[in-house]
Amino acid sequence: MTAPLAGLRLIEFSRFLPGAYPGWIAGDMGADVIRVENPRELAKHARMFGQDDDPATARLRRARPSYWRNRRSIVIDPGHPAAQAVLHALVASADILVEDYRPGVMAAMGLGYEALAKVNPRLIYCSMSFAGQTGPLHGRAGHDPAALALAGALSRLNGTATPTLPGVQVADVLAGSHAAIAMLVALQQRAQTGKGTQVDIAMTDAALPLIAVALGRSAPDAIPPVDGRWHPKGGVWRCADDRWLCTTDMEPRYWQRFCAAVDRPDYAARQFDSDAHPAIHDDLAALFRTRPRDAWLDLLAAADTQAMPLLTPTEALRHPHARARGMHVTLPVGDGAVEQIGTPFHIAGIDPPAHRAAGLPGAERSDILTELGLDVAAQQALADAGVFTGDRSTR
Repeated sequence: MTAPLAGLRLIEFSRFLPGAYPGWIAGDMGADVIRVENPRELAKHARMFGQDDDPATARLRRARPSYWRNRRSIVIDPGHPAAQAVLHALVASADILVEDYRPGVMAAMGLGYEALAKVNPRLIYCSMSFAGQTGPLHGRAGHDPAALALAGALSRLNGTATPTLPGVQVADVLAGSHAAIAMLVALQQRAQTGKGTQVDIAMTDAALPLIAVALGRSAPDAIPPVDGRWHPKGGVWRCADDRWLCTTDMEPRYWQRFCAAVDRPDYAARQFDSDAHPAIHDDLAALFRTRPRDAWLDLLAAADTQAMPLLTPTEALRHPHARARGMHVTLPVGDGAVEQIGTPFHIAGIDPPAHRAAGLPGAERSDILTELGLDVAAQQALADAGVFTGDRSTR
């Protein structure tokens, strides 16, 4: 069966997870995703995170992230004058371009939307940034926690009065997900108009839906601060074996089942008695310390409550449910293998193509340039000019 996005080409000037996310989804669905990698960015990354002397180790490190798979790569200095013709040819063949530079950087290299729309009027140009292409903060840089802070989410994320940094990339994933959604909308718009457009994705915008429930329950000025007080809507409990479980029995019928299962039926009528909550919490915390986690999980599952184990990333990826859902993927890499996350959605009748782990930077350069019509001599001339290394001293 033909992959649903076969024939679609996405050019990616991305360095971080938000910019990589839509290419991950597109590649999983069969699009031809070509990652344009800046040699200066690669060198900076090596300085920050270290460089592996062993080629096999380097290859495994490169292949490990799920969000870099199913791509081809070309290393080219986008600011090199001799690179412009190559990049224009690449853009002319593309449906979508994704970039995650600070606003104005791509334009300064001659690769902004206005310039590339002249090369390819059907191009969908997705710009991803911290605060967007407009607004008083549009030129600012920032990473995930700063976006959560500006979006009002970090103040509530851990449920206590003292905010802390999250241990996962929340705004990054939200920005990447919204970019994938927006590009599908833009493709539909292009089908109707015949013209491409620019998509503006801000991490700060993408994080704002995290406060949608709080805003939906009261006027903004009336949203109460989080204070860390426990409420029967859920809990995280430490068990006798020092393993943890999570409960979310917030609906009254589930709360009643939970109370009956843990032999505290009198708590069922006190779900909304805030004065009683501290004592209930302390009693339950002590109760859960009397049995190992799996014993509690068996008991609560038999009662059809909403208890789940609190898993580590390793346990979650390898959990039987994740495996059964196709969310655990193992890909060969040389003599080794990497474990990755599967495609995070399922569509009836569509099976993702066979996944390919990311190769080393620039592994497909010759194939890509040949497809663009550059013969061996033309490719060598570009190499001699320093286009692929970032060395501009020869020009």
